[in-house]
Amino acid sequence: MQVIETLAEGLKREIKVVIPAKDMEAQMNERLEDVKGRVRINGFRPGKVPYAHLKKMYGKSVMAELVNEIVRDRPTAILSERGEKSATQPEVAMTEDQAEAEKILNGQADFEFTLSYEVIPAIDLKDNSGIAVTREVVDIDAKEVDEQILKIAESARSYETKKGKAADGDRVTIDYLGKVDGEAFDGGKDEDAELVLGSNRFIPGFEEQLVGLKAGDEKVITVTFPAEYPAANLAGKEATFDIKVKEVAAAADVEINDELATKLGLESADKLREIVRGQIESQYGSVTRQKVKRQILDQLDEMYKFETPERLVEAEFENIWRQINTDLAQSGKTFADEDTTEEAAREEYRKLAERRVRLGLVLSEIGEKAGVQVTDEEMQQSLYQQLRQFPGQEKQILEYFQKTPGAAASLRAPIFEEKVVDHLLGEIKVTDKTVSKEELLADDEDGDDKGSKKAAPKKKAAAKAEAQEGEDAAPKKKAPAKKKAAEGDAE
Repeated sequence: MQVIETLAEGLKREIKVVIPAKDMEAQMNERLEDVKGRVRINGFRPGKVPYAHLKKMYGKSVMAELVNEIVRDRPTAILSERGEKSATQPEVAMTEDQAEAEKILNGQADFEFTLSYEVIPAIDLKDNSGIAVTREVVDIDAKEVDEQILKIAESARSYETKKGKAADGDRVTIDYLGKVDGEAFDGGKDEDAELVLGSNRFIPGFEEQLVGLKAGDEKVITVTFPAEYPAANLAGKEATFDIKVKEVAAAADVEINDELATKLGLESADKLREIVRGQIESQYGSVTRQKVKRQILDQLDEMYKFETPERLVEAEFENIWRQINTDLAQSGKTFADEDTTEEAAREEYRKLAERRVRLGLVLSEIGEKAGVQVTDEEMQQSLYQQLRQFPGQEKQILEYFQKTPGAAASLRAPIFEEKVVDHLLGEIKVTDKTVSKEELLADDEDGDDKGSKKAAPKKKAAAKAEAQEGEDAAPKKKAPAKKKAAEGDAE
């Protein structure tokens, strides 16, 4: 077999592979000899079929199998021998001339094919000890814990039917029918809907017009959907709702005590406080880690400058661009509404894609050199989390990860990345800084783990594009059935 490099330009490589016809025929002969004793052909005893007859009957099919196996297996071996890693699956090109293909299958011509690919650039890892980050932490006081418990208690509080007019804080049970220009719209109807007045679950102006009504009352109210309402067919539109009040109920008093804890399935109020405090710490901890991680990646981005494989960048850009356009379509907006142009947005998001790819390669190299491993148990836990997100679709999700190439890698990648970050935290300088929760949660600029504050334009449509790398590879959650107006179109 001859392996001839025909292109070495930047990261691009093209390899011509030639396997002489005599070598192909020798491999075919070995396989025909192997099947000789197993085939059953009328007129011949087992193992006594002449070679010429075997070749006539099975030669081309055996040669086709050889060609397929070579194309499938040899590229990996060739790259390994060359000490190269391909950024994506190498493209294989063979002759499209039918006459030439027939000669190859008949053992009359050399088998030639070319490999086209981009190599992953060699990365000279640098000393990480110069990286310094500030880790913002929040002291959680008892008042915040009690406030959160109170919200939980209010969501679980009981209501008692009352006579008289509805007031803020009361729960009303209503039937309603929404109309735009006199025509009912999808999602604008419900019966026996329960709504706590003042909860702001409905669009502005809806709940306020129910205050003062009592059981048995009927009323037509008029509201205007917000200009930025997600459903484009309703955004900015005036609508009417035919309302029938079926019950008014007053909320029972709420106290944080052992009785409340028992109602929530816990043994005491102290245990409830402990659990809620842990949840708050976890929420703040996630934000803290995200900010620390972004600082690390920003500094790595400054430390490493190298050419990135075009195909990886293009694939990442397409993921981002698809999400951007989906968001714009769902919101009914254009690039002009986001104070930019399509051309400018493309340029910005391509920079973001390049950064993501470059940082992904750097993290991969750091993790590989540090011996970072993702265990089977961690993969199983990640898969279990995916299954929990899609109740009722467990079978489809499992089949997706079993049959979709690269799906398992989408589970592994974020786990590996977080473990590499953990590794880096042990090598860099970390300074803790106590801040208020408002400071911690302040969103200075849109950005993601591999997004760049410098590169990403500050647009609302960009929010989902800033999702963590790997998410797009996961199976999409099945769209829930359209909710009633209380939680959907009238929300």
